[in-house]
Amino acid sequence: MHRVSLTYTLAGREPAQRDLHHPLMALLAAVHDTGSISAAARQLQLSYRHVWGELKRWEGELGQTLVVWVKGQPALLSPFGEKLLWAERRAQARLAPQIEALRSELEQAFAIAFDASAGVIPMTASHDDALPLLRALAQTQHKLHLDIQFSGSVDALAALNDGRCLMAGFHALTESPLRSPTAKVYRPMLKPGHHKLVSFARRTQGLMVAPGNPLGIESLADLCRANLRFANRSRGTGTRVVLEELLAQQKIAPERIGGFETTEPSHRAAAEAVASGSADASFGIEAAATARGLDFVPLAREQYFLVTLQHALDQPQVQTLLSLLRSEAWRAQLNALPGYAAEGSGEVLSLRRVLPWWSYRKPKRASP
Repeated sequence: MHRVSLTYTLAGREPAQRDLHHPLMALLAAVHDTGSISAAARQLQLSYRHVWGELKRWEGELGQTLVVWVKGQPALLSPFGEKLLWAERRAQARLAPQIEALRSELEQAFAIAFDASAGVIPMTASHDDALPLLRALAQTQHKLHLDIQFSGSVDALAALNDGRCLMAGFHALTESPLRSPTAKVYRPMLKPGHHKLVSFARRTQGLMVAPGNPLGIESLADLCRANLRFANRSRGTGTRVVLEELLAQQKIAPERIGGFETTEPSHRAAAEAVASGSADASFGIEAAATARGLDFVPLAREQYFLVTLQHALDQPQVQTLLSLLRSEAWRAQLNALPGYAAEGSGEVLSLRRVLPWWSYRKPKRASP
């Protein structure tokens, strides 16, 4: 199977002829349309020798004849050449909406880059309903573009530590002890003095169940009932970590829950699983349950953090974001979301103050 590599060009103010272009496909299309290698060369504004040489080179690379040509007769694509051209055209037609969306995103990104007054914060963050609202407010009020890529909390922190973003978003229970599942996941990824936390929001996590809660699901223990179908979140997501922390606190073995390894990629997808009837319950944020018309059983309050490296705090775009997070306009929007609270939004916090998982005392050496 041949691999496909995509590239793009900056076309200035002149519109590009095609969003995706391959030289071989252009050659085949020209021969197909003109019935002549010389006419194809003229159409493409190339020399006859170049077109002929490229066709032969591609035939050698692909191991198939592309053009059937007899002197004095029209040049025809071989059956393989026809099939190759048809396959490329079909793929382009089927993918046209996605190609256009990609082109639009790139053009928007470059428009921001060429605007000297616009700031950009590359951000990788755990999925959250409030972040798109923050992105819109930052763009309209401060010409600040939050380039948000959603992922799990673990992947978000990994992206920050690898230098792939300026800020990351993750969420956790803040009262977890040193040997808890929460500390086990996040402690190796965060370093006091190196990372700084920014308070973003308080959120309510709990069980999402059908309207009216017909099965009477009120606790995590109820998930262990026979034949009850649960939709979980994927490993590496902050919500999965929160759930496993709560189960550990209540000494409930995950394998007792039917469907524990059946996962959904986001809060909304988990809510949809319950709304569609494919699951009886799921675990997620209150806002997702409300948006889908589900009942919600609150179980925990967690903190959603934005985190960056300490030296990045003084960057102008980060300072602009902090000011926005502290504004009344933002806090009003955040407090309007079900299960959210803007308490302390925009406050810069130390790891030791909020997540007490580190000890600077070296263990005592045993006496001889």
